[in-house]
Amino acid sequence: MQAIGLCRFSYPAIGGFQVHHDTLEERIDYLCAPDRLEERFRIFETLTLPCLRHQSDQDFDLIVVIGDSLPKRHRDRLHDLTIGMPQVQIVSRPPGRQRATMQSILNAARKDPSQPCLQFRYDDDDAVSIDFVERLRAAVEECDGLVRDNLTVAFDYNRGFVAELGPQGVSATDMYRRLYVASLGMYVAGNCKKTIMHYAHSKIDRVMPTVSYTDQPMWVRTHNGYNDSRQKPVKPVAVTPLTPEQEVEFSMRFAIDSDRVRQVFREA
Repeated sequence: MQAIGLCRFSYPAIGGFQVHHDTLEERIDYLCAPDRLEERFRIFETLTLPCLRHQSDQDFDLIVVIGDSLPKRHRDRLHDLTIGMPQVQIVSRPPGRQRATMQSILNAARKDPSQPCLQFRYDDDDAVSIDFVERLRAAVEECDGLVRDNLTVAFDYNRGFVAELGPQGVSATDMYRRLYVASLGMYVAGNCKKTIMHYAHSKIDRVMPTVSYTDQPMWVRTHNGYNDSRQKPVKPVAVTPLTPEQEVEFSMRFAIDSDRVRQVFREA
């Protein structure tokens, strides 16, 4: 069964942001600001990509959507970071309505629309466990009756970590959160054109059967200077530096190398 992930990398969508901009040009300037993109690339390199490189099930596709306004040097850097990852396809699109554009990209990525597929959203500053794709496939088998009787079924892995990255390494705290983007997958039946981008992730259980798993931490969400959902006043989340034992856990579970984080974030 094909598994498709969708990652927007600074794509200037019309809609889909909690940060308000009066014009499309202002949004592009915000997304392409040097400080913001530098932080985004550092997180993408040290946290977002490693867990995908080390997935226990390598049979998945990841579509990275960028805007056609992304400067060439940044497009080149993105291509360089994903060298050796045949699963990754970088797709450039002009600004468009967020949901309609992403729905179209996901449906176009289906190799055989008559067959069922798995879909997941993937923010460019998050990570998932290295067995995420494997567990998503297993969940479909475990819930054979649900997927047989429904066009769509959601699978939610609701334990993970909030983390901050910097020159001192990784600081984090464990967290329980339902229906979070990074660890939410969806089964889509053959000949069904619905996609995971048809639904608000936090409300997906209102429109389809949703199965939750809470046995293992499955995601890392970074808090950084440019979280879209945290540009307004929000309650801070206290994090503490990882212990040496926790650094080993993050390496084994998420392929996050704390020494590499320190190195990348210390670079000028």
